[in-house]
Amino acid sequence: MSRCAALIVAAGRGSRFGGPKPKQYLDLAGQSVIRRAVLPFVGHAAIDVVQVVIHPDDAAICARALTGLDLPPPVAGGASRQDSVRLGLESLAEHKPELVLIHDAARPFVTGAIIERVLAALGSAPAAIAAQPVVDTLKRGGGSDAGVVVETIARAGLWRAQTPQGFHFEAILAAHRRFAGAGLTDDAAVAEQAGLTVKLVAGDEDNIKVTNETDWAQAVRIAAADLETCSATGFDVHRFAPGDAVTLCGVSIPHSARLEGHSDADVALHALTDALLGTIGAGDIGLHFPPSDPKWRGAESGQFLRHAAALVAEAGGRIVHVDLTVICERPKLGPHRERMRAKLAELLAVPLARVSVKATTTEGLGFTGRSEGIAAQAIATVQLPPAAGG
Repeated sequence: MSRCAALIVAAGRGSRFGGPKPKQYLDLAGQSVIRRAVLPFVGHAAIDVVQVVIHPDDAAICARALTGLDLPPPVAGGASRQDSVRLGLESLAEHKPELVLIHDAARPFVTGAIIERVLAALGSAPAAIAAQPVVDTLKRGGGSDAGVVVETIARAGLWRAQTPQGFHFEAILAAHRRFAGAGLTDDAAVAEQAGLTVKLVAGDEDNIKVTNETDWAQAVRIAAADLETCSATGFDVHRFAPGDAVTLCGVSIPHSARLEGHSDADVALHALTDALLGTIGAGDIGLHFPPSDPKWRGAESGQFLRHAAALVAEAGGRIVHVDLTVICERPKLGPHRERMRAKLAELLAVPLARVSVKATTTEGLGFTGRSEGIAAQAIATVQLPPAAGG
């Protein structure tokens, strides 16, 4: 028996928002709205299963948005939100959870603290919802164009409902079955119709539902303020071997020697790959592409860098800037610098202005000074969502 399940409702079409893609799949500061909504539940110790309910047409786009997450296959929703929730609850019945949290995929800023408050309230009530007290004075409009105030409504005791909304599982499943097709606007309303007591707990002003363009603008501001900046360094060295060119930043540069290595020995890309992996704590290049694996013999190093960039993107990150310094006496890199920058920008899919490539020597000192090889050091800066549990 599962102690608690979470149901993420993502079957809506977002007709009030507009656009070719449902709002829950839009990119929000490097991470889709639905992924942001799902992650706090996936990472919560009290939640055993997270079930997503989607529109039947959205299977492929949902799979891309939630790639890498250990989730059961999504369930197809119905014609209305109420139908979709009921179908999702029916799919959870086999898990026999004691509790269930129901959350809108269009709310990307739910926090662990909100989840905790709803769960705590379920210890003394069959239902509990996150909500915010109404603080603005409320007016009812009327007249032929509804543009005239006809009444001021007392705001005392009024709350704005949010999600997650939590319930004892068997009670809310029975209520949804009983009131199927009633057109109720949220799950707390279904619970109320069934006579269940619903407790109110504090939500959060940032726990907004993205419904229209104004909401989206606010979501963009919240997401930008929420990002953390992380930087990491990388360093690599390759010795010279007999040859007639070296590859640096994916650019072939004529020289009296080549660089020796299991792959194409692009020392610059190797250093930058390590820097990007470091920003997300993903180890080093050897962990992902072991030199002992013959698969990578002579491999083009651009694929290593693209792999690291893809991992950053999967973590919800955005590459802000990369800076690379190549250390050698020869070949002279000045004539090739702009091609190297352009290739890096292409591989990382970032603006050229976000790419810096420099070259220096060690004034004849050390192995680079003796022209025995080339070294490279790199620093990558990315913006990432806050780490889970942080």
